[in-house]
Amino acid sequence: MKIGVAGVGRIGSMHAANLAALPDVDQLLLFDPVPGRAADAAAALGGAVTAVDTADELVAADGVLVATPTDTHPELVRRAIAAATPVLCEKPLAPDLTEMAALVEEIETSGVPVLVGFQRRFDPATAELHRRLRSGEAGSVYLVRAVCNDHLPPPAEFVATSGGLFRDCLVHDLDAVPWLVGDEVTEVYAAGSVLVDQAFADAGDVDNAIVALRFAGGAHALLSASRHDPVGYDCRLEVFASEDSLAVGWDGRTPLRSLESGGPHPEAPWQSFTERYHDAYVNEMKVFLDVIAGRAANPSPPRESLTSFRLALACEESARTGAPVSLAAEVAA
Repeated sequence: MKIGVAGVGRIGSMHAANLAALPDVDQLLLFDPVPGRAADAAAALGGAVTAVDTADELVAADGVLVATPTDTHPELVRRAIAAATPVLCEKPLAPDLTEMAALVEEIETSGVPVLVGFQRRFDPATAELHRRLRSGEAGSVYLVRAVCNDHLPPPAEFVATSGGLFRDCLVHDLDAVPWLVGDEVTEVYAAGSVLVDQAFADAGDVDNAIVALRFAGGAHALLSASRHDPVGYDCRLEVFASEDSLAVGWDGRTPLRSLESGGPHPEAPWQSFTERYHDAYVNEMKVFLDVIAGRAANPSPPRESLTSFRLALACEESARTGAPVSLAAEVAA
């Protein structure tokens, strides 16, 4: 296959390297709006990797991966679906809800496969948790608890353009948890604080937050996120259900020190999300190729990413007002 990659910053370069290592990829085309960056990335990867001058040259490929800045996502996705070229787009599809909703409609009308890059759906343990919940073997869900802590705070320039803790970080849990539970969220409560660095307050953001979700069937979820964990990168999830209690992200590298006698202590704790989710990112590329080839269904469709974006906006409203946000009317509609 010939695959195009639009954007070779940190995430795009990682995706390009993972794609280049897959036997199904015969040629990789790289584009980046920053002059010279695509050529440098192509030279670093070597082999059948070529830098191109315009994004238009990518849509003739068998598939296109979009990892450019968020405000360019809609245009690039539209170019690809107009050429009937499957797309994997990094989240979010668009910078605001109105444009995202319109783009989702266009994608569904086109019939062209578009995957949204929520990597946790491709994580082996998370996918197994989803299977056990969907099969019914774990029983009905009572409670989900999720933690997502960065090891070190991101740089100030990232904070200013990230979209905020709810849209940038917690949106992954706002995607994964409803997907796992398999039910509609009817109420959201969120609160946040600035405890790590004044730079977050200066950007109108928070660096620590909690979220409570209520589902239509009565289950609840408790989510938390922090921009700093002194021990390491911590991203884990627990599900308490009627037939089982299950966890993802608990292993010898989980950055949590037990104070119990003989309790576990982390060895080589995870340092970043790219390290923690390496297997998920590789699987994401494999599944993208399978979707292109017609060997797999789309596991991360655009309409579901619309749900997580709406939940992130509800979190922001709740954190701003201090009151829960009811989504019951939206669910009923």
